[in-house]
Amino acid sequence: MMDHWLIMPVLLPMTAAILMLLTAHMGRTVKRCISLLAMSGLVLVAIVLLNATLAGEYQVYAVGNWVAPFGIVLVLDRLSALMVLLTSVLALFSLLYACNGQDRDGRHFHVLFHMQLMGLNGAFLTGDLFNLFVFFEILLIASYGLLLHGGGPQRSRAGLHYVILNLAGSGLFLIAVGTLYGILGTLNMADLAVKVAQADPEQLRLIHISALLLMVVFGLKAALLPLYFWLPNAYGVASAPVAALFAIMTKVGVYSIIRVFMLVFGIEAGALANLAQPWLLPLGLVTLALGAFGVLASRCLRKQVAYLVVVSVGTLIAGVGLLSVESMAASLYYLMHSTLITGGLFLLADIIVRQRGDVGSELRTGPTVTQPLLLSTMFFIGALAVVGLPPLSGFIGKLLLLQSAVQQPGVAWFWSVILIASFFALIALSRTGSTLFLKTDDTAITGVRMESVSLLAVTALLLSSPLLAIYGDAVSGFTTATAEQLMQPMQYIEGVLGPQQASAAALTEGG
Repeated sequence: MMDHWLIMPVLLPMTAAILMLLTAHMGRTVKRCISLLAMSGLVLVAIVLLNATLAGEYQVYAVGNWVAPFGIVLVLDRLSALMVLLTSVLALFSLLYACNGQDRDGRHFHVLFHMQLMGLNGAFLTGDLFNLFVFFEILLIASYGLLLHGGGPQRSRAGLHYVILNLAGSGLFLIAVGTLYGILGTLNMADLAVKVAQADPEQLRLIHISALLLMVVFGLKAALLPLYFWLPNAYGVASAPVAALFAIMTKVGVYSIIRVFMLVFGIEAGALANLAQPWLLPLGLVTLALGAFGVLASRCLRKQVAYLVVVSVGTLIAGVGLLSVESMAASLYYLMHSTLITGGLFLLADIIVRQRGDVGSELRTGPTVTQPLLLSTMFFIGALAVVGLPPLSGFIGKLLLLQSAVQQPGVAWFWSVILIASFFALIALSRTGSTLFLKTDDTAITGVRMESVSLLAVTALLLSSPLLAIYGDAVSGFTTATAEQLMQPMQYIEGVLGPQQASAAALTEGG
């Protein structure tokens, strides 16, 4: 019975999107009700799925009852359950914020929103590389429409760059997938892990090239150097609820790197074992450094928050690149923190911008906001969290990352870049807070007040930081168990294919 819950994170948003298309003539209120009900149901499903992983077992759903590797399978483990829950919580409050009026700017906002959720959840749950491509395309097509939601020349320009880059990435993804299938005859990720470990020497070069193409594609999705330049412009001009939801989009790329390069090209991959590890740490640190410079140099509030997303991606990839249980557990803790906090900051930035009149998002002297005490307090909490100052979750996440690097060869670089980047972020956000709330002119206050629904959405996301700190032991315990599970790819292979195939792979490695 539990197995059938596995497909619900894909079916529920898809069904909601279809219902909203069929009831489009009934008005926006009906759409909002369907959308919020489906979103609330998705959060409950995600909680049930997360609870099902606590015993450490793999749940496999064979679509059409065709078992792996011949059929399409969805696979639930601790990592996929965590990502589905994180997506659902972020999406719920982003949607709640949108229902306060920003969903009026586009006719099919709710349909696109749920189609993107379908793509996101499918990408996290799929056990098949081709279906990872399919779900990537679903979420990307929906994101094209959401990015352009509300129109305007800035969004059109950023949307054009975003579409072109992602179409190029999709082409490379398809080439890599086709090459792997042509060589190995399978795209099931567990079966690929077995076949890559058993590959003949003459096949290794093409498999290696395909793996590097996948690394480029996932790096583009994650916004890694040198493929991150699209992100600040795209996220900086998107509407607030869309930008908040997009905070999880880069994590799809991070998730794909973790899943594919720790399972298919991980420690059991023979000659191609740990293929991505030499690249991840330097790429992560340079991305982190350039993202921090972007935060420091930004003269636009929304773009500054977008650069904070780049910083979080660089930090995550650097942590993953250390390739230890401790660093992976710390990275997953930091992933939860950074996703929810940057999502909340996108929503908060929108409220501040709408209360600054013509000055808008520009970081220069402007009118006093309508609710200075409330907004300055919320900005202070968000800034403390995202910079990584105690006692909030950002501090815990970065401390865990720093501790995990103590025994690593590149510890000096790792510590230096993370601490200097945090210092730059502290300077930048201190200057931003001063500009927004202290260095104001005598212009009359004309901005709109934050309504209760918007306040609830922003507060819920920002309060995730103290909650992650308060329940830090339980959360870090789960992330540690998740990291240990990831470091044992043979368990995944056995869970999906059965013990015989796993034994065959182990014998191949041993021989």
